[in-house]
Amino acid sequence: MKCPFCGHDETRVIDSRPAEDNNSIRRRRVCDDCGKRFTTYEKIETIPLIVIKKDNNRETYDRAKIEAGVLLACHKRPISAEQITRLVDAVETEVFNQEVKEVSSQVIGEYVMDKLKDLDAVAYVRFASVYREFKDVNTFMDELKKVLDK
Repeated sequence: MKCPFCGHDETRVIDSRPAEDNNSIRRRRVCDDCGKRFTTYEKIETIPLIVIKKDNNRETYDRAKIEAGVLLACHKRPISAEQITRLVDAVETEVFNQEVKEVSSQVIGEYVMDKLKDLDAVAYVRFASVYREFKDVNTFMDELKKVLDK
């Protein structure tokens, strides 16, 4: 790390601790040449995830959109906010574990439906009806039969 005062290349870390946000590390450094001290912050570099929508438009990943969809599907169901948070966390983990820069909204939707199916059948069918854009009652009934058969 270059000293911001004299430009010397050799500096030492004399103290290291988590920053207030717990998402970075605060490092206290001293220059071996001029002896001045300065602080640096080290943070994990995250690459923004791009979501490819059904119409091939691209937008940055937004957790709030998944939460909103799940909340609508779970409206007036016996599902706690904690369960919804855990479900969204699990979906987010699966998405980010792919370690890709772009992911389709269909993949995210399938992850959500997979998790909702285990949580609540009614919420699953609600989400699926919007996500899969059921065109008629027969398509809706086909999805219901799949749920009832399991």
